[in-house]
Amino acid sequence: MQPLPETVAGLGDSFASTHWSVIVAAGKSESDPETAYAALSQLCQTYWTPLYSFVRSRGYSTHDAQDLTQSFFAFLIERKIYTRVDRQKGNFRSFLLASLKNLLANTYDHAHAFKRGGGYELLPLDEVQLAEAESLYQTQSDAGEDKVFERTWAEALVRESLGQLSSHYKTEGQEELFEELRVFLIGSADPLPSYVDLARRLGIQASTLRSIVTRLRARYREALRAEVRRTVETDEEVDAELRELLRILTTA
Repeated sequence: MQPLPETVAGLGDSFASTHWSVIVAAGKSESDPETAYAALSQLCQTYWTPLYSFVRSRGYSTHDAQDLTQSFFAFLIERKIYTRVDRQKGNFRSFLLASLKNLLANTYDHAHAFKRGGGYELLPLDEVQLAEAESLYQTQSDAGEDKVFERTWAEALVRESLGQLSSHYKTEGQEELFEELRVFLIGSADPLPSYVDLARRLGIQASTLRSIVTRLRARYREALRAEVRRTVETDEEVDAELRELLRILTTA
């Protein structure tokens, strides 16, 4: 698979291109199908858990939901469903969920397309285990199913952003520091450690620690924004998606 340029998804993204714009452009031209497939595959990895969670909320078993989700992506790629999307009518998140709903509603396509592996390897078993551990899957109403998808979408973006940030700190030889400070990004059931106590334990000044946490939070916001930017067309849409992300994460 041809990798995408770092400017598409990397920290400090120039926003010159996005995975979604690459996919939509591919729908209008056959000139670069490998890049389009790489973009779609990377986005599918991010969205696997939200869609798997949606299928599970429909009452499917773990095994059947795995097969359905994996085969949905194979179907999406094989049939080039993304070529039918109007870039002015939604983001990648909305497109994927609508496509899955349509396919699940079609009994014939369900029975035939979902039984083919398609030769694509998009099934992250660790994501299955993580999703199952979150225990979100009781049979839901239509509105409840969408909420399951939205919640796991938000959590997936946060997880991807933290992973990107962790990789950067590891590259800088500061992986242990990141693990100590990530609580300031994601919160905890317990009270946050005081700057004074944590600074003493780390052997630095409290004022220095405050500056480090401030920079960490700024880099996290940058990573989260870059992750969202992969799936929309404009900066204005990024802002809207981030507001939606915050709403979902702060709603009980």
